[in-house]
Amino acid sequence: MRLADVQFSSRENAVVARLSGEIDLSNAQHISAALLEATPNTSLALVLDLTDVTYLDSAGIQMIYRLREGVRARAQTLRLVVPADSPTNDTLRLAGVAQHVQTIGTVDEALSELT
Repeated sequence: MRLADVQFSSRENAVVARLSGEIDLSNAQHISAALLEATPNTSLALVLDLTDVTYLDSAGIQMIYRLREGVRARAQTLRLVVPADSPTNDTLRLAGVAQHVQTIGTVDEALSELT
């Protein structure tokens, strides 16, 4: 089991956080706090790239909803990058997350929708 790693970059007034590995009860709260801390108030959005996430449980889904509320409170948006063929896509679809948080196939598409 490889717990999640997070890499941050800034592009076009947004923070892009690329996660890889597993997101579960053991690390979801820590990841959420790190993501919000790394997103300054001046950013338009947090783009969460889940392309390389291999496992996401209910704690990870709750993390996404907490992130959405956290950035919304700062007048920012949350975009999820989830390719159609990724294992995470099925998890999020079955949990109904796409009805509440915009999911997009690539980081470039997510950023282009912000402008």
